[in-house]
Amino acid sequence: MKSLYGKFLVITALLMFGSTLIAFVTMNAFYQYYLKDNHVRKNIDRVERVAHYIEEEQPSNLDDYLTTAASTGYKIIILAPDGTRTDYGDSFRVDNLPERAKETIANEKIYNGMGEFPTNTFMTGFFADESRNTIGAPFIYQGKTYGIFMRPDIRALFTEVHYLLGGMILIIAVLSFLVIVLVTKQLIRPLTQLMHVTKKVGASEVTKEELPTERQDEIGELSKSFLAMIERLEQNELARKQFMSDVSHDFQSPLSSIKGYAKLLASDQWSKEEREKYAQTIANESNRLSNLTKQLLDLTAYDQQVDLHHVRSFSLDEQIHEVVRTYTWQLMEKGLSLSTDLEPIEMEGDPSALMKVWDNVLSNALKYTEVGEISITTKLEGEHVIVRFKDTGIGLTEEEQALAFDRFYRADPSRTKGINGTGLGLPIIEQIIRLHGGTVELISEKDVGTEVKITLPQFLSVR
Repeated sequence: MKSLYGKFLVITALLMFGSTLIAFVTMNAFYQYYLKDNHVRKNIDRVERVAHYIEEEQPSNLDDYLTTAASTGYKIIILAPDGTRTDYGDSFRVDNLPERAKETIANEKIYNGMGEFPTNTFMTGFFADESRNTIGAPFIYQGKTYGIFMRPDIRALFTEVHYLLGGMILIIAVLSFLVIVLVTKQLIRPLTQLMHVTKKVGASEVTKEELPTERQDEIGELSKSFLAMIERLEQNELARKQFMSDVSHDFQSPLSSIKGYAKLLASDQWSKEEREKYAQTIANESNRLSNLTKQLLDLTAYDQQVDLHHVRSFSLDEQIHEVVRTYTWQLMEKGLSLSTDLEPIEMEGDPSALMKVWDNVLSNALKYTEVGEISITTKLEGEHVIVRFKDTGIGLTEEEQALAFDRFYRADPSRTKGINGTGLGLPIIEQIIRLHGGTVELISEKDVGTEVKITLPQFLSVR
């Protein structure tokens, strides 16, 4: 049974059957160990009273008396002194009165067939319709010793009230099962809808109206979560397509340049200076491709990371000084001044990853600053480290700031004076800072400058 609906119905039916069986076995055990003795004593008392009445009253028509007694809900066997037997009431389902019972009566003792009836898990002695499951007693009638064996007639004891109760229980059970069937169907229906929607996700045929999001229960919450997942998948698909388009474009441009200039170099009509210029262009485009490939690999690696791999304690100020020393010659070449105000700070993190952050930020500041200065400050505020990079470069407009962390986004080329970035630097920075549990903020004004503010936990335990 593969269907959840079918499984639920089968489980419900098994539970009802199992609970009924357990209830029967439990009540049977309860009868055997707690009620049986009392039931036997009551029946012994009844048989003795009937026998005593016959002995005392000596009814003129014993047959009529016993017929009347049997009609009150009993099965009666009378054994005469000559061994003949007379039955009153309905016959027993199993007639197996043992010879021992007759011998007990002959010895003027009580025959306790009910008390001696073997315990049976699935049938109590109370219901066993067998002649051996009786109570027997001797009595004297007209000078002769007879034996009387009696037991209640279960069918006769079941009155209209019992049938009403039994019918009521049966109706309750049937109606309960039908209600469970209908309710289960209603509960399973939205799950079936979700299953159909799931199948349609791959075919992009899903609409919001197909999901039961209006429900105010767990199914509604599941539908809302599923809808949010679908929307996220759609966004991811769009982002993936845009990413592939951007990657293709960014690879195609330098490849086209390399191909074109390589053809020019193959011709002998160009002077040595022109050929050198073309070769330099090919080298630049090759470097651009190399940088793009490296940054794509870095971005992919950080996208897939859920935690940091190489965490240790290190000196933040020393690390930033090391990055500054790397770019000293470029600062001197552009005639820019650089000031630092670095507090001595020991912190936890991935040093190699954070080195890429400082390198990217300082590289961008140098790239987009022609005159003025660059400043770097670090400060410990409580349990967090604040790192600021400020420059007096071309800055960003509000629209450019909003898109700055989008992958492959580059500012207006007319403002960047032909600077060819990959558009992956800031996204890489953002991913690394996110893995460290920090935040990065871009504050910029067109033609005034840009500030990159990075906030990191000093110790990763406070993330």
